[in-house]
Amino acid sequence: MFFGGTGDLAYRKLYPSLFNLYRKGNLRTHFAVVGTSRQAMDHEKFRAAVKKSLADSGNRVESKEATDFISHFYYQAHDVTDTAHYAVVKDLLDKLDKKYKLQGNRIFYLSMAPQFFGTIAQDLKTQGLMSDNKDAFNRLVIEKPFGRDYDSAKQLNDALSKSFEEDQIFRIDHYLGKEMIQNIEALRFGNTLVESLWNNRYIDNIQVTLSEKLGVEERASYYDNSGALRDMVQNHIMQIVSLLAMEQPVAFTDTDIRAEKVKALRSLRVYNVADAATNFVRGQYGSINDQPDYRHEDNVPNDSTTETFVAGKLLFDNYRWSGTPFYVRTGKMLADKFTRVDVVFKRPLVDIFAFPQSQSTPLAANVLTIFVEPHAGFSLQLNAKTNDTGFQTEPIKLDYLVDAEKSKETPEPYERLLHDVMKGDGTNFSSWPEVSYAWKFVDQIRRVWDLQEPNFPNYTPHSMGPAAAEELIQRDHREWIYRLNH
Repeated sequence: MFFGGTGDLAYRKLYPSLFNLYRKGNLRTHFAVVGTSRQAMDHEKFRAAVKKSLADSGNRVESKEATDFISHFYYQAHDVTDTAHYAVVKDLLDKLDKKYKLQGNRIFYLSMAPQFFGTIAQDLKTQGLMSDNKDAFNRLVIEKPFGRDYDSAKQLNDALSKSFEEDQIFRIDHYLGKEMIQNIEALRFGNTLVESLWNNRYIDNIQVTLSEKLGVEERASYYDNSGALRDMVQNHIMQIVSLLAMEQPVAFTDTDIRAEKVKALRSLRVYNVADAATNFVRGQYGSINDQPDYRHEDNVPNDSTTETFVAGKLLFDNYRWSGTPFYVRTGKMLADKFTRVDVVFKRPLVDIFAFPQSQSTPLAANVLTIFVEPHAGFSLQLNAKTNDTGFQTEPIKLDYLVDAEKSKETPEPYERLLHDVMKGDGTNFSSWPEVSYAWKFVDQIRRVWDLQEPNFPNYTPHSMGPAAAEELIQRDHREWIYRLNH
């Protein structure tokens, strides 16, 4: 059941993803989909909208397969704040349960404003929409944002916990559904060569970059109340970093993986005021040509101090990572749209090729790059001898990129995650302890920034952010692996 079933996310992502699962046989005949919203609409009009969403995503909708799939969709107008409305929804769910032999299994997907999450969760239980069949499951799927700070997130989690157990709550972070983010675990724990070097003895630093080419577009009203720190760092980046920093789990199960991610986040150093001010920088894009600066975008206040860029240094106080920084950055209106992780290994303690009178350039660092999007793959930078006379070295790259045909077959993030919800697999979802530790870290940065008046705008569109982001890493005698014109 989708609360917010007529929304943009449902049409663009959720319904096409469900259809992909249906085509591949992961959904059979025993399922029904109920969409709700305040709009007055009958089943046929709703099905026509679902059909259009499939067509807009490139599917052939005149086929029997598509027709059969769409026939499983039903609509019920619903005011989530009106307790009496839940009785009508319950009646529909009970009828569909019998018609499709669902055995009481129910998934509730909340794709709407987060201020309603607690109310809906409470009424699902008190009004009897949750199945009371002891052999059936009830699962709650939550879209971000999960709070806007630790206190509001805890308040929300407490509200949800009155109706649902932790293992019934699936907090979606679509980055965890991306192919190469899930490949981090395979890369690390499936390769002795990699995992044996995955520590502070051999790794100098790790860099995570989530770069967006566009500005705020139609999300300005939401974004100005969020900013890059809350919108990207607290969830997407912290989840990626936890996968990079975690210890090997006992087994590849959601319980064991989550436990190790929590341990990693527990060891993340929460900065004091001085360190927070030093180790995190922010930015807001200016104007260029016909592109207005952030403060002159539609629905943005002219004096907004909301950041559209964040860069920072994270430190883990544990045996594996002590002394090895994790640098992160994300922003809007940057040079290009991409996500990548760069693992920078330490250089040899002694460069034997830099003997006196040699013309050899210093050895470059070995770098393992994980390309997440738009292209998926790996790159490993090594040092090798040039083909010239004498003895010179140069960096070379061993690349693997997923080809176009394989890319077409790769499931979309929401397709993966919806499938995981159906299986009850919480591996690629954020647990409450993960969310809480991430908020405690981010809240300290936010508190420090709220005490300062930023000098915005401070970076040019289509750059890689403000000069302060370069200074942040150069202060440690390091550099970003991805730089413009490099």
